[in-house]
Amino acid sequence: YLAMKFFYLWAKMTFGQVLPSKARCFYDEKILQKTFGDWKEQWTVCREKKLSLRADNHYRHLLLNLIFKAWRAYVCQQRGKRNKYYVAECHAKKQTLLRTWRHWLVYVGVQRTKHGMQSVALVFRERSCLRISWAVWRRQQYQKCSAHKMNILALQHWAQSLEFRAWLQWRELYLYTQSEKQKDTRAVTHHQHWELRRCVGAWLGYLNLHRVKKRQNELAQEFHRSRTLRRCFSDWQLSWECRRRMHAHRRDLEKQAARIALWRAFAHWKHYVGLCVEEAQQCELAEKHYKYHLLMLQKHWNLWKSRL
Repeated sequence: YLAMKFFYLWAKMTFGQVLPSKARCFYDEKILQKTFGDWKEQWTVCREKKLSLRADNHYRHLLLNLIFKAWRAYVCQQRGKRNKYYVAECHAKKQTLLRTWRHWLVYVGVQRTKHGMQSVALVFRERSCLRISWAVWRRQQYQKCSAHKMNILALQHWAQSLEFRAWLQWRELYLYTQSEKQKDTRAVTHHQHWELRRCVGAWLGYLNLHRVKKRQNELAQEFHRSRTLRRCFSDWQLSWECRRRMHAHRRDLEKQAARIALWRAFAHWKHYVGLCVEEAQQCELAEKHYKYHLLMLQKHWNLWKSRL
């Protein structure tokens, strides 16, 4: 202890007030502070770089995942829409073809019925004309036979009786026959005119009915075209409205995804700022603790020097 004491006295007298050990401690302390500051700065830069790289990777991965999910949903939706549109188009074509086939069957049935009725009417008219003509011819034949018999009887009677009276009777009978022939001719002409008028009326009625049917068919076709056009326009309008809603929904999803990504980036930045603040606080506490430790060391050193 005495040798140490005299050694410190000799060192103080040789080197002055600052001892080599104190200078060495001060030099080590300054080197340690400088090294700690450099290490702290480098550690902070590396930490910020790692956090920024991790945040960029996480943000890129999140964006790619969201874009892939949106693209997959859009592809599935487009595929479903195409399938639905194809099924609807096939169903519309089948319904249109079935409706056209039904209308054509009804039209063919009506045409067949009309042709059958027209054939029956023609056959009935021919039979009626033949029956009437046959009745007229039979009556005329009967009248001719009767007249011939009466002529024969008149001749016989004239031969048996007076020639003048028989001739008068024959003349009267001849005049009666001529008048009957004229009446028959008039009756046949009147009947022909009446049949012709009836046929013309029936033909005009058939023409009017055919015009009405044609007009109804044209109106039905026009109504069918307008209805088909209206249905196609309504389908197109529904499809356009659905597409517009889809685009609006997609824009809303994109905006919402952008807001979510921005919110997540802000949350990550906020968390990073919190970590930086916490780390700065820890560093500040470490510096305070280190300074406090240095102050304690200096205090104990001064105390030890004073005691020494």
